[in-house]
Formats: sequence, structure tokens, C-alpha cells
Amino acid sequence: MTSFLKSSFRIAVFAGALVAISSTVFAQTDVLSPIEPSATGSYLAGQQAFEELRTSDAASFYMDAAEVEWENVAIVERAFIALAADGRVDDAASLAQHLIELEPENEIARLLLGTVALKERRYSAAKSQLENIGTESFLGITAAIVRAWALVADDDYAGSSALLDELGRAGLEDFLTFHRALMADVAGERDIALEYAASAYETDPYVARVVEAYARMLGNASRFAEARRVLDDYETEGLTHPLVLKVADAIKAETRPGKFATSAQAGTAEMFQGIGSALAADGSVDLAVVFLRLGLFLDPDADILAMTLAQLFESVENYDAANQIYEAINKDSPMKSSAQVRMVENLDASGQREEAIRRLKNITVVQPDNADAFNVLGNLYRIDERYIDAVEAYTRVIEIVGGEHPRDWRYYYVRGMSYERADKWPEAEADFLKALELNPGQPQVLNYLGYSWVDKGLNLDRALGMIREAVQRNPGDGYTVDSLGWVYYKLGRLEEAVETLEQAVRLLPNDPEINDHLGDAYWKVGRYLEARFQWTIAIDVDEEGGKVTERATVKLANGLDSTDG
Repeated sequence: MTSFLKSSFRIAVFAGALVAISSTVFAQTDVLSPIEPSATGSYLAGQQAFEELRTSDAASFYMDAAEVEWENVAIVERAFIALAADGRVDDAASLAQHLIELEPENEIARLLLGTVALKERRYSAAKSQLENIGTESFLGITAAIVRAWALVADDDYAGSSALLDELGRAGLEDFLTFHRALMADVAGERDIALEYAASAYETDPYVARVVEAYARMLGNASRFAEARRVLDDYETEGLTHPLVLKVADAIKAETRPGKFATSAQAGTAEMFQGIGSALAADGSVDLAVVFLRLGLFLDPDADILAMTLAQLFESVENYDAANQIYEAINKDSPMKSSAQVRMVENLDASGQREEAIRRLKNITVVQPDNADAFNVLGNLYRIDERYIDAVEAYTRVIEIVGGEHPRDWRYYYVRGMSYERADKWPEAEADFLKALELNPGQPQVLNYLGYSWVDKGLNLDRALGMIREAVQRNPGDGYTVDSLGWVYYKLGRLEEAVETLEQAVRLLPNDPEINDHLGDAYWKVGRYLEARFQWTIAIDVDEEGGKVTERATVKLANGLDSTDG
């Protein structure tokens, strides 16, 4: 399933600003003015809780500190951020008022207050809160877009368009195109909306949100044939998304699917979802959580926002918080099925694999065409070394999706791995070759098949070419570089093997297999002390004490016989 954190529209223009803004917004907390000892413990506890996205605990601790240090901007701001991140937007708004008293130009406080005013349909207040924030900063740009939505809501589409024109001249037009389409659609400017949506679609034809919005606009204009082509092109790529499927059903029946954003509030929520996703992908988790919470505050039924937020909690292993969000998604939502599968994955991540497998099997019985559920079931079986069961699950996925789309390579790849681990090499080889037929040059497949051939003494020249290509495509992957070094070793090209395996160890210094390989190569070129050192490392980093430890222990005692390897 396509990750929701990556399926946002184009926001690459913000790439340099994403890291900078996170450090700017929270810079004051790095160098705090002296605080009372009674507040210090609460502040530090809040900091630790926030790092783990225990937002409720963080808000409680920071508020305790703020009550003691009520005039300390840094502490008050952290408490404000934590409240917003916990979804307590009304409480955060109250604290934002005090924060502005302490620091009148605080941008994130004004952004939140403007958002609250927009939610409450106090459009003049929203514009007033946001209009003096400059657009030089990332938060200022975001505030300007919220202000543009407030203008739309206040029946001033022309003013909104003029504001976006200003932002566009600053080099943001690619990012703004999608939002221009939504704003025009909410304002009732259907032709303008379609023009912008077509432009956004041309730029990003395989992004689910763009596809859904454009297909909806075409369907609402009764241009059903064009909408079907947009949806068919998306499906032909092997892509699927619950919300796109819902629109496809309406288009197939030639009924108008309804607007993508039904209000300025929903449109602004979509903006927070897109930027929040980008911030999350960039590693700016603090601000990402706040943006996603603001989006849900504006549009509580935006399940795509809920899914994105839950995945953020998963990223810090806060599975209980993630599952609470998934559980709250309405049972009639198109996203509910995906939420159920994610909940099961979190159950497995929490150490309850058998229960996770049991629930997944139940889901597949009730939903026999749920490719996502079968795929996750196959993954759990494969991790659990139940390879034949994994093969059966992946086979069902291939049956459901068709198995002929370019993106279907990944299902043949994981099924091929399962066949290989189950000692069914002919079937595995066929799957790897099918994966390469669908996606020629895919480095993971090139590496796995090439390495397997080398390990079995098959097709060594062809394997060498495949692994070289894999390294060219992914030069920073230590496992792929190790495969290249190992094929050099198998071919007797020992100096090249040593050089390449040394590079692999630099990339992955704690991998037992790679250290073991380098030890073998050292031994073959007469560097015996270094060989024994590498075998010792291999044993030390082999946490499970498996096959590598067994091999390396023997070699440490007796050396590497000239007939071995």
C-alpha cells in the first residue's frame, strides 16, 4: 500500500525550509533562560515525553513548568505546542493569546489563532491574525495560504487569487496549483478549477490526492469519459487508493461524485495534510503533528489526515496512540479497511505476532479481495520463516492485483524470496525474472538474483553484470556492494574482492555476514591477522549467534582451507 506520508502533492519547493523552520520554531527551547528548580524537572520530563510523542504527558509536564515560569517565552511556547500536538486546540488557543502577549510576532501562535477563527467562521478575525505575518518564512507562507482560504470563505475569491499570485511570484506556483484548483472549486469557479486541476494532474498524474480531486471535478462537470481515463491511467500503473476507488465507483455509474473539498475549512485541512506529510517525511515531527492536528480540527472527518497522524505515532513506536486513531475511524469510511490492517501491523510490532496473524486471516475471510491484508499477512509469515504460507499469501495478492503492472514487481520479488528460503529455487528464479521483466533494472531484484546465482555457482558472468548494475543504481547500499565483492571472490578476482568488501564494511560495519566475507577475502590474499580480526568482529556482531558465528568460529580455530569459500 502506498505510504500516506509520501502521497502528498508537490512541495519540494519547501525542501530547504523544512528543517530550518523546525529549528527556528523551537530554537528558544535549546537555550533557556534560567528557570526555577521546581520547573526544571517538569520541563525535562515534558521534553522526553514529546520526543516519544506522548503528547498528553508532554502537555501536562510543560504546563506544570509554565505555571511556575509564566513569563518564560520558551517554556510557554513548548506548552502551547504540546497542547496543539495533543489535539487540544482550544486549550492551545488560550495559551497562544498569552504567548502573543509575551511575543507579539510569534508566528505559530498567530497561525493557530487564525486557524481557530477560520474554523469558527470568524473570517475577519482570521485575516487579521494572519495578515501581518511576512511570507519570508515557512510559517508565513503557510499562514498566507490559510488567509487565502479565509478570503474564499468570505466570498472574496478575487482577493484570494491575488494573494496566491504574490506567493506564486516567489517561486511557489507549482505547489500552489493544486490549492488554486480547490479554492476555485469551493468558490464555484468550476472552469478555473478544472484548468488548475488539469495542470496539477499533468505534473503529478500518479498522486492519489491529485487524481481524486481531478476526477471529482471532471465527474461533477459530467465529463465522465475524461474522468475514466484519469482513473484508468492510475490503475494501469498498478496503483490503488481507497478514496480513488470510491470516486471510480461514482464515475463508472456516471453519477457526480461531489466536491473534493466541500468548504474552506476542508480545503485548509487538505493544505495542512500535505505540508504536514512533507514535514514528517523531512523529520520535522514536532511541527508535522501540530499541522495534522490543525487539519483534523478543521475537518474531523478527514480520515486521510487521521491515517497520516497515526503513522507519525508509529514512527516513534507509540503504537497504542496510533491504534486509538485507527480505531476511531468510522466503520463506513473507505479508509477503515486500511486502518484495520495498520492496527494489526502495530499489534505485531508490539510483540503479538500470532494474534496479528489470526486477525489478518479473519480480515481476509471477510474481505477476500483485500490485497493489502494478504500482502501484510505474507510479510508476517515470511518474517516468521513460514515460507510456504507466505508464498500462498503473496500468490493471492498477485491474483487480486493482476500481476502485470510495472509496480507489481514487488510481489514477485517477495514471493521469490519466500520460494528461495523454502528451497524451491526454480520457482524463486522464475519470480525474480518476472519481477525484472516488469521493472528492468530494479536494484533489489538484480542484487538478490545475482547473489543467489553466485551462491549457487550459476551464471556467474551474468550475475556479475547484474550486481554491477545494482551497485551503480544504489551505490550506498552495503548489501549490494557486499554482493559485488562476493561475486569477485567467487570468480577468483581477489584484489577486487578485498577492495569492494572493504567498501561494504565501511557502509555496514556491524553486519556479521559482510565482516565474514571480508575475512575470507583477506585470508585468500594472505592477510591472515586481518582475516582473523574480521571473523572475530563477525562473531561479536552476530547477535543471534547463528550460521555466521558457526562458520567464523571454525575459521578462527583452523583458518580457511584453500578448498573452502
